[in-house]
Amino acid sequence: MTWQTAIPHPSELGESPFWHPGEQQLYWVDIPGRRLCRADGLPGGAVERWAMPSEPGCIAPARSQGQDAGLVVALRDGIYRARQWGGDLELLAPALHDAATTRFNDGKADPLGRFWAGTIYEPRNAALAQLFCLDGRAAGGKPALEAKAGNATTVNGLAWSPDAATLYASDTPRHLIRAFDWDAATNALGHERVFRQFPGKPDGWQPGLPDVPGYGGRPDGAAVDAEGSYWVAMFEGARLLKLSPAGEVLADFAVPAQCPTMPCFGGADLKTIYLTTARQNRPAAELQKYPDSGCVFSMRVEVPGLPVNFYLA
Repeated sequence: MTWQTAIPHPSELGESPFWHPGEQQLYWVDIPGRRLCRADGLPGGAVERWAMPSEPGCIAPARSQGQDAGLVVALRDGIYRARQWGGDLELLAPALHDAATTRFNDGKADPLGRFWAGTIYEPRNAALAQLFCLDGRAAGGKPALEAKAGNATTVNGLAWSPDAATLYASDTPRHLIRAFDWDAATNALGHERVFRQFPGKPDGWQPGLPDVPGYGGRPDGAAVDAEGSYWVAMFEGARLLKLSPAGEVLADFAVPAQCPTMPCFGGADLKTIYLTTARQNRPAAELQKYPDSGCVFSMRVEVPGLPVNFYLA
């Protein structure tokens, strides 16, 4: 299995990719570029970009009354609904954090149609980030934002097991992936545990230098396949890991970028992995080694992924 450059036009920090089954298009965000992106005709398809008023941390497709109906977007100051590409942004819920120090980061919809979004505490010197959930399914009701978990600096790696009994979330600066028991019907989290703990970054580590034993990056965005394996992008590790439901490493794929950010499954058979990457603030030596940093890569796999969940409202 080898990587292709699916999108040769780099983002500063690509994140939150998903494959839209109805449109057969790939969506993702460029967080510091403040824009949403989408492309069809992959690989190498034309890219459409939509400027946002602030950094988009994550997006998910939306449905209303059984019909595809645009996107839900987590911007710095709140969660918004766009009923069509390029349309008006409707505020669903204002952020419950101080937007001067915190913004929304990784997120997606759950199997029952709620939208989840974690935050990043930008000073990164305290565990003040949280994971939030927005439920818009009540007829005529205004969606309410609810904090579901905390004690993190950067919430990443959000995903659910195929049986919808386990929720995964990582805290990237702590090199930690957590798992929670999840009751889908009541939306209750329980029994928090360490899914996998990775070694920290050694003092003096610099990209572009020879590999340091024991350091393979830190866990960023993730996706789960149909067999329950958890695929996680290892930021600064130049690799994508496939972890078993027990947290064991099943496969380790080298990536043509030092900083992969998040995978998703796509294509008509959901057997193509798309992987966003970053180039923002990366050293010149690293970008010389990995000139396609910031591009979206793709690779065919044997086990299909789970289809994207839609936000329901």
